[in-house]
Amino acid sequence: MGEGLVDRLARILPDGKGVWVPMDHGISGYPEKGLERMNEVISSCISGGADAIVLQKGALSHFVETTGWSNFICHVSVSTVNAGSRDQYKVKVANAEECLIRGANGVSAQINLGDENEPEMIEDMGMLTSEALPLGLPTLGMIYPRGPNLKIAEDDTTKGAAHAARVAWELGCDVVKVPWTGDIDSFKLVCQAVPIPVLISGGPRGISFIDLLDIVESAIVSGGSGVCIGRQVFGSEDPESCIRALRAIVHNGSTANEASKLIGR
Repeated sequence: MGEGLVDRLARILPDGKGVWVPMDHGISGYPEKGLERMNEVISSCISGGADAIVLQKGALSHFVETTGWSNFICHVSVSTVNAGSRDQYKVKVANAEECLIRGANGVSAQINLGDENEPEMIEDMGMLTSEALPLGLPTLGMIYPRGPNLKIAEDDTTKGAAHAARVAWELGCDVVKVPWTGDIDSFKLVCQAVPIPVLISGGPRGISFIDLLDIVESAIVSGGSGVCIGRQVFGSEDPESCIRALRAIVHNGSTANEASKLIGR
């Protein structure tokens, strides 16, 4: 481990658990509900107790300066909805040293497994972990098994999520974000596949935040280390309450039912 890595991980994953909020979505497509009021949303997330917020580099520089907060993570992967058949090809737009200069406490990149450009994304992730290690910057791997060339074994109940976690770990990531697999037994296999913290993404589109809390509880029971959830938080009317509810489950061991009572307080 590089100098400073342990301390930086401890800040964004206290006791090995984390409530992280990615807000890098605006570069992919805009307008995006909630991101038109980022000053308000980021302030609410910090007040609610978010452990980390993931931003693209320009936004990160701005909010490091305006908030004085130190737990931002710089996401270096970009594609936009305008790229046609290549809209899932995430390209690397920053190196780890630049992220550190901008005030990041960690770096993040994405791989879409099964995409035609998967090899390039793997190469970029490997480059990022190599850059981040000597600087003591933790690396988050957002790994999604969802491309058209994805091959999932018939007996893989994790739907490729366990493989996604292995890709992140074996490329040198310190934390991995993967989709929820649908049940406790299959998500246990994901968590058992790697010795690094496993965070879940925001769950199926269209579910309510209350239903999402049930998923978060199940993920923690399965051995997960927390959440990296964006739209369900920043797109809500009350991000601060959402963060408090997520913290209750992730950090305090509350049930989803107990946590739901914090919404709107």
